Amino acid sequence: MTFRLAYVPGVTPAKWVRTWRERVPEVPLTLVRVTAADAEAAVRRGEADAALLRLPVDREGLHAIPLYIEATVVIVPKDHFLAAAEELSEKDLAEDVVLHPFDDVLEWTEPLPGRPAIERPVTTEDAVELVSAGVGLLVAPQSLARLHHRKDLTYRPLPTAPTSQVALSWPAGETSELMEQFIGIVRGRTVNSSRGSQPAEKAKAAERGGQPPAKAAERRKPTAGAGRQRSTGAPKGRGKPRRRG
Repeated sequence: MTFRLAYVPGVTPAKWVRTWRERVPEVPLTLVRVTAADAEAAVRRGEADAALLRLPVDREGLHAIPLYIEATVVIVPKDHFLAAAEELSEKDLAEDVVLHPFDDVLEWTEPLPGRPAIERPVTTEDAVELVSAGVGLLVAPQSLARLHHRKDLTYRPLPTAPTSQVALSWPAGETSELMEQFIGIVRGRTVNSSRGSQPAEKAKAAERGGQPPAKAAERRKPTAGAGRQRSTGAPKGRGKPRRRG
């Protein structure tokens, strides 16, 4: 018996794999790397027990728990004038070619910033190579910028751009004990709570964006002063790049 976990490029399941090996040493966890386009199908075809993928997911026949949102960045050559900025806006890209690979995981509701390339690269990896060659810039999740890191490239945050969200997805229906174990791990439960009652119910509540029912004994009244937060100070300002004449 083994637990097969598919994952898409940029997602790093290493910490969850380590926790799995500590808690369920008798069941090997096998990682299956898949493309973003094939992740959902891999679960539906039974090639993986679960998948770490990016939303959206067709919920017909599948569960999906959102895990975290990825920051979006602009990948630029280190010697590009935009690399001098702390963060960028879409207006900053107006005069540059912005590449749009066919496997782009960002959902753009408006046209991409910048000028379009003559041809679209097939993959994000291809697009990164074109950035290195000086053909244009690339907007992508920070995780993919790190995955395709090159010494001559860097990246800057683009907070106004669409973001991507990573989720855990598995087949709908009866949730297996192993699946419940992995849900507990990715949700950050402790050793004791991960084997507690009704983990599938909690997962479904998280999937709906709500909270699972709490036991009466676990409910606590807030203490005086609870909910107050200390100010972390003013946000950092951002530098604006100046285009060289």
